[in-house]
Amino acid sequence: MNKISNIDLKRFSRQIILKDVGVHGQKRILKSKVLIIGLGGLGCPLALYLANSGVKNFGFVDSDKVEISNLSRQILYNFKDIGKLKVTQAKENILKYFTNLKIKIYNSKINPSNIKNIFKQYDIICDGTDNFESRYLINDYSKKSKKILISAAISKNDGHLFKFNFKKKSPCLRCFMPEIPTNNSCDAEGILSTTAGVLGTLQANEVIKTILNADKDLAGNMLIFRGQENFLKKIKINVNPKCINKC
Repeated sequence: MNKISNIDLKRFSRQIILKDVGVHGQKRILKSKVLIIGLGGLGCPLALYLANSGVKNFGFVDSDKVEISNLSRQILYNFKDIGKLKVTQAKENILKYFTNLKIKIYNSKINPSNIKNIFKQYDIICDGTDNFESRYLINDYSKKSKKILISAAISKNDGHLFKFNFKKKSPCLRCFMPEIPTNNSCDAEGILSTTAGVLGTLQANEVIKTILNADKDLAGNMLIFRGQENFLKKIKINVNPKCINKC
């Protein structure tokens, strides 16, 4: 991308005047390609904030349909969307605000047979899935294919955010969690809608920092959020010499 349109110059003017962004940085945002896996409580605010920041090329992966219990926190949907596929409604609804986006939808769970063909089209992988089987698959293939993975998870009032830059030597999710723990979900644990919004927004912020090659990114670290205390803490993840991914 050699030029920014006059409309985009005006629309993103408050970002462009930032020292860390500028015209060059905005061009990077506009041409980036981001895959969002899971269009739920995390994926909805993530997609909205990335689109509002200027990302124009997306992949949306989800096999679920919209349910009434989703509406409190999955802010891309409304009552008219109930019973319809999340990926189609997310695309349709976000295009009401941003008509020039390119969004490819995948009405499927990410799995060993489709992950290669999907991943190869995108620069940054965002994991917002709600089960550990998917998280480990996404982690392992991101490592194998040397992708940048930005992953978030939420439960009750709390959440955490990881970034792994597999273009460089990096720990992975299995370094931190070698085995799949008991699989909890918000169906059983419950979730506060604002917690989903906070973590989805933090995830979007880390994507933008990654696109801009920010010095102070989260690579190799975990950010912990505790909603009751409005508490944030960053923890370094060390390479585990016993990791099956040979990090």
